[in-house]
Formats: sequence, structure tokens, C-alpha cells
Amino acid sequence: MQHLRQMDQLSLDSCSLTIGSFDGIHKGHQALVQKLVAQAHADNTAAVVLTFYPHPSVVLRGRKPAFYINTPEEKAHLLGELGVDIVVTQPFDRKLSQVTAEEFLNQVQTQCGFKDLWVGEDFAFGHNRRGDRFYLELEGEQRGFNLHKVEPVLVSGEIVSSTRVREALRSGDVARVEGYLGRPFEVPGVVVKGAGRGRNLGFPTANLEIWEERAFPRSGVYACIAVVDGDSWKAVTNIGVRPTFNSEEVSPTVETHLLEYSGDLYDKEIRLSFIARLRDERKFANPKALMQRIQVDIQRAEEILEGR
Repeated sequence: MQHLRQMDQLSLDSCSLTIGSFDGIHKGHQALVQKLVAQAHADNTAAVVLTFYPHPSVVLRGRKPAFYINTPEEKAHLLGELGVDIVVTQPFDRKLSQVTAEEFLNQVQTQCGFKDLWVGEDFAFGHNRRGDRFYLELEGEQRGFNLHKVEPVLVSGEIVSSTRVREALRSGDVARVEGYLGRPFEVPGVVVKGAGRGRNLGFPTANLEIWEERAFPRSGVYACIAVVDGDSWKAVTNIGVRPTFNSEEVSPTVETHLLEYSGDLYDKEIRLSFIARLRDERKFANPKALMQRIQVDIQRAEEILEGR
């Protein structure tokens, strides 16, 4: 799989194409991409995904950090696993947002000569989103490409979308997130030095430095699977401001305790998969009470993670 960082790096005579933000690569994205890949490879042509970074809503509506479900690199990797041949991550800015649907379509056709275009139910592009599927149906007849519309995917009666994934993360419902994504929600981070409070309690924790623009679950305690150097470990993860210690932290931190792990984790990358929410973060009367509750959390996490 090729990952290109600009549309003008693309030069194809023919391909099968889809365009969109694709943040999260949830089950709806997967259904569309799988159809795209199957048709493209049956026609012996390239399956191409054109996506954008930053997300258009970040540029146009000033979304704050803690927004993205995936980095551009993670997104490209997930698309490659689905069989996509080329991912183009086009930089998005206000200048691009002013390009008309016709101008954008002209450029895309020039760069990749697509014969098939795959879109979702609410797809639209170009200035003021004028390039919707009704526009594309007419353009397809005139320009000679086939438009394929893919119906949304439902999970528990709800249409799967990146917005629903973010809503579930904000509520801490990581099980619902897994239902939307078809896989556990992941947060990678590099271990940095902390205050050492967990070690003093007998439960050493790894404090993670994570991408500031990544969405992550609501403050609380979670059962996780942690991957370090290719090995998997059961883990209990706390997201929050550590109120028992009267912490002055304003932004939530992510710290995790790897069960049965011994060794130095500093500067290593840990990839956390969130499996279940155990409880809200709360202030305990003293460190001893917190230590007793952590033991309960570990026992519950062991039971939940057995077999995962």
C-alpha cells in the first residue's frame, strides 16, 4: 500500500476511488471500502482512497484538540489492511474549502482518471458541499464514470458514524465504541516519568504522553490490553486528574498499570486497547483507601480480560 501526502503526487490512468475523511475506519467505512476493493481488483485496477488532514471541521469550525480517532498514519494502515492500494492524505485548508465541486472533480479526474466512484449516503464535497450524490449522478453520466452509493451500516439500530464513535468515547462507553469500530478503541503513547505515586502504593503505573489531538475515553478507570514490544499484557488504566492527591492537573492524564509486568517501561511505546469501563474516577479519603479500591479494580479487570 502506498501512502501519498498530496493529491498531485497521484498519477493514474484509471482507478476505483472513494473520497472522505474516514476518521476511525468504523464499520460503515469498512463496508464501503470492502466493496471498492472487491470491484477494483476484479477489474484489475487500483483501489484508491482520497482523504484529508486536518479534518475539514477542524479547519472550518475550529474544533479543539482531543478530536481524532486515528492519526493519518494509522488510518492509512487500517485502509491498507482492507486491501486499499493507494491512500492519499490531502492537506485541507481554507483555500481548498473554497474550491468548487466542478473544479475539484476536474482535478481528481486529471490525477487519477477514476472510472468508478464509491460514496456513502451523506457524501458531499466542494465549496458549500455542492458536490453531493445527486450532482455526481449527473456528472457521472456526462463524464463517463460509474457512481456507487453504499447504504449506511447499523449497529443496535443506530447508523454508525465517526460522530457516534466520539460521543461514545465522551461517555466512556468503550464497549459501544468497539461495536462501532469492530475492534477495541486504541490509544498509543510513549511512557514518560510521573510522580511515582503508583509505585509508592505498590501498583507502579506508566504515564503516557499521547497525541494532544487524539480523542480518548471519558475520565475513569478501564480494563485494557496493553501491547509493549509486541507482547500483550492485561492492564488497568486510569484517565483523569488524580483527585485523591489534590492534584493541580487540569487536563486528564493517562496512566496504566500492567498486571504481572516487571521491567523498565520508560521511553517505550504502549498501545492500549480499551475493553471495559470499570468505574468513574473519584476522590478517596486517603491513599490506603485508594490502594484497596485498586485491588478491587485489578480483580475485576482480570475477570473481564480473561480470554481476551
